[in-house]
Amino acid sequence: MVNQERLWRRLMALGEVGKQASGGITRLAFTREEREAKDLVSKWMQEAGLEVREDAVGNLIGRKEGVHPEAAVVLAGSHIDSVFHGGNFDGPLGVLAAVEALQCMGEAGIQPERPIEVVAFTDEEGARFRFGMTGSRGLAGNLRIEELEAQDDAGVSIAEAMRACGFNPARIGEAARPKGSVHAYVEVHIEQGKVLEQTGLQVGVVTGLAGPLWLKFTVTGTAGHAGTTPMALRSDALTGAAEIILEIEQAAARETRTVGTVGQLTVYPGGVNIIPGRVEFTLDLRDVDASTRRAVADEICRNAEQICANRGLTLSVETLQDIAPLACAKEIQDAIYDACETVGIKTMPVVSGAGHDCMQLQDLCPVGMIFVRSKDGISHHPDEWSAPEDCAAGASVLYHTLLKLAHLG
Repeated sequence: MVNQERLWRRLMALGEVGKQASGGITRLAFTREEREAKDLVSKWMQEAGLEVREDAVGNLIGRKEGVHPEAAVVLAGSHIDSVFHGGNFDGPLGVLAAVEALQCMGEAGIQPERPIEVVAFTDEEGARFRFGMTGSRGLAGNLRIEELEAQDDAGVSIAEAMRACGFNPARIGEAARPKGSVHAYVEVHIEQGKVLEQTGLQVGVVTGLAGPLWLKFTVTGTAGHAGTTPMALRSDALTGAAEIILEIEQAAARETRTVGTVGQLTVYPGGVNIIPGRVEFTLDLRDVDASTRRAVADEICRNAEQICANRGLTLSVETLQDIAPLACAKEIQDAIYDACETVGIKTMPVVSGAGHDCMQLQDLCPVGMIFVRSKDGISHHPDEWSAPEDCAAGASVLYHTLLKLAHLG
């Protein structure tokens, strides 16, 4: 069915683009490395017989025409950008598995009834600008022009980076798909967890995704000389921030499925002999239940305010992004289960703790995901790994899922 050797060869070739001395991959949005990766994937899309284009936000799209070109399209794909020093499978597997599935259809002389498009979404990870899922937001019509003012560490905004790559930020609305134009979206992705590995299964059917809430905390105190200011007279922003971070850990741990991560922390002025006067840190808070996540966030913010009041500090909290948790469509889950039965692969329902582009599409069309087993559950790291046969299994399940979804029945 699918060509495992070809899929693996392409995964390994794409993994050379943006590869660092550490062995990790850094392929950020609107960079030379991303352009090189897009050009490579575009070539493979053309080899698969797809009509290739890029939309107004930089999503790379390959279309296999259907018997009924006017019918609502089935979308499949993922992303090819990465985190800093990330792995080779998070995102690329979904794009290349979809390309492989459509290439196999062409080689078998199969033309689906509905058109099927492979999409490599722009900047899913949000690593460069701390604002993720730019491409899927644009396709879903959820991207606002003011959000393009988010900046990277060099002070370059998304809008400026787009212009440098030949895109016009004022035209992002052209990427939006009209309601009713997309029949379904399905994505193959590595699990980024250990459930499938522990149960000995290659593939899982995703039932829902935990939505990420990103907050930025700014704790402000008074900078001072580290040697001349007595401990009792200090207004140390970092000790206050540390107490809040411990509160985040405790608040998340009190719930069954909530996770909270402080991934970025900046101390000002940053001198060895200076009491920190201001600290900024981020919180990534996730749960599959929106009300639970909101309750935990409210609890953290209330306790953070009290911590700062007790220490004579001031606090501000900014929402960077708020993506609602997602329940995958039953009809797509059913199609994936049928595909697994056709291929002869045992499977199970799984939940995604990570966010994915499909979360932006939930108001546009039904969405679903196929998870592929991850070695040791490692992701966002150079050691990220899924075996060739597991990658091929995911692509095979996708192949039959797409055929079922593209049927005009």
